Amino acid sequence: MIADRLRERIAQGGPISVAAFMTQALFDPSEGFYATKDPIGAGADFITAPEISQMFGELIGLWIAQSWLDMGKPDPLQLVELGPGRGTMLADALRACRAVPGLLPAIQVTLIEASAALKAVQAATLGPSGAQIRWIDRLENVPPGPSIIVGNEFLDCLPLRQAIRRDGRWHERLIGLDNSDSGEFVFVLGPPLGPDEALIPERLREAADNSLVELRPGDRQIVDLLSSRFADHPGRALLIDYGPAQSEPGDTLQAIRAHRKVPPLEQPGTADLTARVDFESLTGCARDGGLTAYGPVEQGPFLLGLGIEPRAAVLSQSKPGQRSVIARQVWRLTDEQQMGSLFKLVCFDSPGLATPPGFSAD
Repeated sequence: MIADRLRERIAQGGPISVAAFMTQALFDPSEGFYATKDPIGAGADFITAPEISQMFGELIGLWIAQSWLDMGKPDPLQLVELGPGRGTMLADALRACRAVPGLLPAIQVTLIEASAALKAVQAATLGPSGAQIRWIDRLENVPPGPSIIVGNEFLDCLPLRQAIRRDGRWHERLIGLDNSDSGEFVFVLGPPLGPDEALIPERLREAADNSLVELRPGDRQIVDLLSSRFADHPGRALLIDYGPAQSEPGDTLQAIRAHRKVPPLEQPGTADLTARVDFESLTGCARDGGLTAYGPVEQGPFLLGLGIEPRAAVLSQSKPGQRSVIARQVWRLTDEQQMGSLFKLVCFDSPGLATPPGFSAD
C-alpha cells in the first residue's frame, strides 16, 4: 500500500514535503489515485464543469475556433489538453469546431495524461470525433508548431509545498509520523526555507508569524514551458481552475473522496488531493516569462460573455423535456454561489495576437 511505503520512507529518511506526499498519493504508477481509477463523474469522487453540461465544452470549442482564426489559421495546429479527464470537454469542443471550415482537418490533438485508466476512457470518448489523437506524458514533448493549449482543473492537482512563518523566518511544513503504534501521518515543522523563500508570493513574504503559505513550483514549470514554446512558435493557452484572484495565506490542501471532503493525510492514494491556484502569482510569472497574460476572469461572466444563455435556449428548444435541467446546468456553471466566481480563467499568449475571446485588453 502507498501508506506503508510512505511510512517506510519517512521512518528511514525523516519527514517529507507535502509535494512528495502528493506525488506518491496521486501518481504512484501502481496504486496512485490517478493511475488506478476513473475518478470523474456524478457517481465517482468529483465532478467537473464539462461533466455538468455539454455547453461548457462547446463554448471552449468556439473559443478555440476564434483563437485559430486570430492566429492566421495555421495548418497543422497542435491542440493540446492538459489533464483531459474523461475527454468530455474536448469531445464537445471538437463538435463545436466543425462549424468553422478548415479547422478540424488542421487540428492534431495531443493529450497530456498520466493515468492509464483515464487514457482508455478518453480513447472511447474521443474516438467518434475522428480527430488525430496522441497521448504523451510531458508538455515539452508536444510536436513543434503553432499550438492552442487548454487545461481545466489541471493546475490544482500539481504537487505543492507549504511554509509556516515562525519568529520572522519561513520554515517548510513537512509530513512525518506521530508516536502511535500505527504511525499516523502528521504535519511537522521543518527547516528554514532559505533561498526558496523567493517562491513565496511577494504579497505574502512579510506575513505575520504563524501564517501558512503555499508554494506552487509546478505552476511555474508549466509557465516556463509555455514561454519557451511560444517564443519559438505562435501559441495561446487557456487555463481554468479554482482559487483567489490575489495571493492569500492559508492552508487550502483538501482531499475529496466520493464527493466528500476527508482529512488530506488519511489513506493516501484513495482520495483526490488538490489546492487552490494562486492566480496572481501565476499571471505574474507568465508576464515575467515574456508572455502576454490576460485575467483572471470569473467563470460565470466568461461563459455568459461567450453566449451560454443563447446556447441554452437553443438546446431547450430541441429538448423541451430538459428545459429545467438545462437551466439548472447554466445556474451551476455561472452563479456566484456555485462555480461562477470560485472558478477563474487566465489566458497566456505569444506576443502580437489579438485579445482572446472572453478577456479584456487592460
